Amino acid sequence: MSSLSLAVRDSTTMLRRNLLHARRYPSLTLNLLLTPIMLLLLFVYIFGDAMGAGLGEGAGRDAYIAYVVPGVLLMTIGSTLVGTAVSVATDMNEGIIARFRTMAIHRGSVLFGHVAGSVLQAILAVVLVGAVGVAIGFRSTDAGFVEWVAAFGLLALFALAFTWIAVGMGLGSPNAEAASNSATPLILLPLISSAFVPIGSMPGWFQPIAEYQPFTPAIETLRGLLLGTEIGNSGWIAVAWCLALTALGYHWSKSQFDRDPK
Repeated sequence: MSSLSLAVRDSTTMLRRNLLHARRYPSLTLNLLLTPIMLLLLFVYIFGDAMGAGLGEGAGRDAYIAYVVPGVLLMTIGSTLVGTAVSVATDMNEGIIARFRTMAIHRGSVLFGHVAGSVLQAILAVVLVGAVGVAIGFRSTDAGFVEWVAAFGLLALFALAFTWIAVGMGLGSPNAEAASNSATPLILLPLISSAFVPIGSMPGWFQPIAEYQPFTPAIETLRGLLLGTEIGNSGWIAVAWCLALTALGYHWSKSQFDRDPK
């Protein structure tokens, strides 16, 4: 077999392993999935009328549902990353990765298996949260086939970029608890973006913090694709963030994985 065929075979085996782990131990994924769902329901049903009024004259809960769902979908991806970091750190501490190093398998397949499995879980989580959004009234009447494909591509690229970052966090953590703590900011970062309120309504000193970070352009792009609002240059900025974070996370993870164990 060629080296490419071996890499694909071994990566597929590692992907199957990680999906089996997720199926046998679903509690972590489900607990992390509850965070964006609870925030969605809280902001819509408790703060929806007040938040909607801030979007413009005559706006209400329905307008706020349309505004907040795209942000919560991106936040869902951030929530699943804690499970990725914990899973990688657990493999490191239990010695399974050290054993994989001694086996005749493609070295990169271990990392690619974790990444592919985590991206699939993130997309599934986005679908489930999106279904909750539809159930409470979210509608995307302005999105055609091209817009839906672009939205799905953005979500997948965003999940890939941050999954590599989470893998690096897991490899660099001494234990699962530390990995969970190091990945927590990936859940909190959307809270200081345009996910829940427009940036213009924030204090002036805080607006640059919300604007110059990866979640805000991705949220604005997804919102524009699904609702037909203006995207501007947010699309290119979001893609640039994703590509940069993917490259950074990949090289960071690879350097730690290739490091000789102590």
